[in-house]
Amino acid sequence: MFRTAVRNVLAHKTRLLMTVLAVMLGVAFVSGTLVFTNTISAAYEKSSAKSLDHVDVAVTAAYSELTDGLLDKSAKVPGAAGAIGVVSGYTVMADKDGRPVSSAWEQRGGNYWGDKDPRYPLTAGTAPHGKNEVAIDAETARRTGYQVGDTVRVSIGGPVMTPKIAGIFTTNDGDVTAGGSLVLFDTPTAQKLFFMTGTYNRIDVQAAPGTSQHALLAALEEALPKNRVEFSTGKALADAQARQVDGRMSKLRQGLLAFAGISLFVGTFIIANTFTMLVSQRTRELALLRAVGASRGQVTRSVLIEAFVVGAVAGVAGLVVGIGIGAVLRSLLGMLGATVPDGPLVITPGTIVTALAVGIVVTMVAAWLPGRRAAKIPPVAAMSSVHAKATVKSLVLRNTLGALCTGAGIALTVAATSMSTKKAQNPMILGAVLLIVGVFVLTPLLSRPLIAAAAPVLRGFGVAGKLARQNALRNPRRTAATASALMIGLTLITGMTVVASSLQKATQEKVTASLRADFVVSTSGKLSPDAQKRLARVDGVTDLSPLRDADVRIDGESGSLTGVNGASLQHLIDLKVTDGTFEVTGAQVAVDTSSAEQYGWKAGSSFTVAYEDGKKQKLTVAGIYEDTDQVSGILVDNATLTPHLSNPTASSVLLKTSDSASSAMKDKLIKALGTNPAIDVQSRQDIADVDAKLLTLMLNMLYGLLAMAVIVAVLGVVNTLAMSVVERSQEIGMLRAVGLDRTGIKRMVRLESLVISVFGGVLGIGLGVFFGWAAGELGKQDVATFELVLPWGRLALFLALAATVGVLAALWPARRAARLNMLEAIKAE
Repeated sequence: MFRTAVRNVLAHKTRLLMTVLAVMLGVAFVSGTLVFTNTISAAYEKSSAKSLDHVDVAVTAAYSELTDGLLDKSAKVPGAAGAIGVVSGYTVMADKDGRPVSSAWEQRGGNYWGDKDPRYPLTAGTAPHGKNEVAIDAETARRTGYQVGDTVRVSIGGPVMTPKIAGIFTTNDGDVTAGGSLVLFDTPTAQKLFFMTGTYNRIDVQAAPGTSQHALLAALEEALPKNRVEFSTGKALADAQARQVDGRMSKLRQGLLAFAGISLFVGTFIIANTFTMLVSQRTRELALLRAVGASRGQVTRSVLIEAFVVGAVAGVAGLVVGIGIGAVLRSLLGMLGATVPDGPLVITPGTIVTALAVGIVVTMVAAWLPGRRAAKIPPVAAMSSVHAKATVKSLVLRNTLGALCTGAGIALTVAATSMSTKKAQNPMILGAVLLIVGVFVLTPLLSRPLIAAAAPVLRGFGVAGKLARQNALRNPRRTAATASALMIGLTLITGMTVVASSLQKATQEKVTASLRADFVVSTSGKLSPDAQKRLARVDGVTDLSPLRDADVRIDGESGSLTGVNGASLQHLIDLKVTDGTFEVTGAQVAVDTSSAEQYGWKAGSSFTVAYEDGKKQKLTVAGIYEDTDQVSGILVDNATLTPHLSNPTASSVLLKTSDSASSAMKDKLIKALGTNPAIDVQSRQDIADVDAKLLTLMLNMLYGLLAMAVIVAVLGVVNTLAMSVVERSQEIGMLRAVGLDRTGIKRMVRLESLVISVFGGVLGIGLGVFFGWAAGELGKQDVATFELVLPWGRLALFLALAATVGVLAALWPARRAARLNMLEAIKAE
């Protein structure tokens, strides 16, 4: 039986090619994802470890500041070779065209320690000294063309500075190797700029030769006050960074693997279809095997052995292609401007085992049911070509199960829309799965009325159109399996498009409805007090409110407050008060609903707050409001909060102007801030446009990932048609003999493919719209302005895409059918 199975694979290698391709694409997606993410993780982990080579023990603040006194003590403990005080913060450097040199989260600044900092070896120039000198990293210098002696524009949320580049250094810092920038000042300048005069973010202590990290850690714990500082060995820091990197890569890996899973799921339909047709075409052969003594189990195993061979070949090929995909993705990051640390391509044993296991398991699972069906056919009936058709009982059972699954799926999905977002996730996922399975089971039943609806159009193509409709309806299960592969891809694409279109409109309405300010001025870091004063002095600014975040202790527990100008805020933003009144002045505060729920407060509740300067104050909740994208948390008047802050920076500033959101006023605000590359000045429309562009970008990325599933579905249509042509060779020969020419044969096959693809497209778009509606109903809890938007233009485009898939998929099978020799086809069995 094993030799027979292998012989069958070799005899039908052309027919199995599409199946191998379908499985190979899914496996390639899986293995490529694993190779890519493992390679990036290993490169970043290695780079992070190198950047901590000089750190044997790191000292961080627990409930106090790291002062020069603690630095001196750290450097003098037994076993310490020296200590470095680390200062860092958000810093933007502009390129020669005035634009930020990298994306916001990767732009940092820090301190260069003395004249020779072991963390940052100089490749050119000297260490920076004074506020008019900086050092920049070598990768940024290469990208921007800056050299020692050039003047550069730098900002830390305040006025723009124009220091000269004193030196260029190398670093293994993970953010820099990822395409970020690092600007270094001398230590006193960095401390002043980051409002840390005499203090540090961290103290890095190096061990003397012969002293282990743990021995140094013990000495530091003995010398420094334990209740004020915390300690970590360099190895622990490196391990923590490695876990962080792996965590970020894990999310990316899970997302990509989800799409790979979708492709493999679609591929199972092709595999099942292929083996069903192969078994059907070899019914007599299998019956003969039964007649000469083969058992049902042996027949089933022979089909599974064929599946194993196909899966193994597809797994190996998919692994090889996946390694190539991983290498291409890494190169693509570089082409898109993202810098990745150097490192070899990582191909782990786990990746190899996963690729082979996925290919083999998916193929064998999909082939099991056709093999089981083949074993059940009675030998005498099979040899007499009396193929057992589905009984009325089996059809009733199938349709009943399909209807129950579909009903349960719809009920669960609809019920989930009325639950809380957290509770609704599992029911909605289960409902979606049940609905898709139910529709798939019912697809043979649905195919008859839906394909029959296309009859008036097909009549226009004469005999070819009539035959195409009859061929599509001849084997409803095969038609259903072929159409379902395309249905799943279009369901996901349509659902995401409906949700994204609705969110874009909701975001626009939310910004317009809640934000009364003409402009929002913000930065990825903090706006300095000087920047706030400059904005207040601009001619035409009528109302202004900085939003200041402050860490405090609320009734003895860690918490935070947001400072606002209470008298101006309601002119700048529309806040819906649900309890009490909006009165933010003196000791009166406003609290958002989530904070009120967290602390158990209502209007009139009181609590004690301890500010950073150690002073305490009793505050009273005047009202509770619903938070917005711009304002949330516990709101206190800036006049109350600011006196307790050593550095009254702001996360953003809301502005109302006499000239509304005109471009002239926007230019005036930008100039008042010194055309600062670190600061964004956005109107309401700008904010809505940014959100819309982000949604569009995410949607396009998802389209690209789902394209793999659509490609696999196309292979399924091609495979089904090609094997159908072989199966109907005699029939095609008879049609040629009675007068249907080659053009008519081609048209028949193409129209059959078109009907099947459009059928799958209609089902997919219908399900996608339903899931989009369900996700939107659930999303209304977080986005009150959410309203279902059906992008009719895109939906029509998706239906046209399904039709195009049908036309393209039929090109080769139609040509093959038309080229069949008439006499040989008539003689074919």
